[in-house]
Amino acid sequence: MALDRLDLSVPVRRIGLGLAAVGRPGYINLGRDHDLPPDRSVEALRRRSHELLDAAYAAGVRYVDVARSYGLAEEFVAGWLDGHDDVVVGSKWGYTYVAGWQVDAPVHETKDHSPATFERQLAETRGLLGTRLDVYHIHSVTPQSPALTDRALHDRLAGLAAEGVTIGLSTSGPHQADAIRTALRVEVDGAPLFRSVQATWNPLEPSAGPALADAHAEGCHVIVKEALANGRLADRDDEAIAAALRQPWASTVLSGAATVAQLAANLRALDVTGDPARVTPEAPDVYWQHRAALAWS
Repeated sequence: MALDRLDLSVPVRRIGLGLAAVGRPGYINLGRDHDLPPDRSVEALRRRSHELLDAAYAAGVRYVDVARSYGLAEEFVAGWLDGHDDVVVGSKWGYTYVAGWQVDAPVHETKDHSPATFERQLAETRGLLGTRLDVYHIHSVTPQSPALTDRALHDRLAGLAAEGVTIGLSTSGPHQADAIRTALRVEVDGAPLFRSVQATWNPLEPSAGPALADAHAEGCHVIVKEALANGRLADRDDEAIAAALRQPWASTVLSGAATVAQLAANLRALDVTGDPARVTPEAPDVYWQHRAALAWS
């Protein structure tokens, strides 16, 4: 699998860089007016993305996370990859970016897990990343997603896996654990299909932990996203990321930094020695209702 290229015995290699916050001008992370300059043009965010990628690479980070719905994140990474042959790139399909580079757009992304969307978005991703696509996740799978039961889609994904791409899924919502456990049962020709699982886990929303432990036990690469709860834990960012890194099932923990200073603070999680991020978890329904109410800014 492509993810086998990551040497997780090197501590910093367990931290990846996600470009959700800088691949498009609007996102739901808190504090964006402070984190990003007034100029959120394509070129300004391209420069910011490349600054972050350069800083992350210099620090030893080797996993980069993008998606079709992250504006131009795939394009930004594609323009940076030359000379960085040891970087593993993961992308996602299933959401389409529709905001037209407007922060105040009424709709920013639309979700569709159909085979037609897969074929269209795979072609778009391949057009930008070519053979540098290492990991391809279905974006934000819930227990109701048709992607969990569509046998024709599973066969197509298995074909992509045969080409050397690691197939995975990301999850969202209060029932992440159910989606993960359903995905672990999906097989094609007797072999498990999904070999990477990306899920929200943080001290406010740890409910997916047992299912992620199951995924890890079955040989999946487990990626933690939203470790800072979309900025709600930004005042203790190193502790929140340290809490995720301490989970025995966590292979990679994503930094969603929007500035080089934030990235440096996130990387300090490797030096946290005390009991990190003591906060009271919320009920999953409460947490996800709060997240759904966050404004794009």
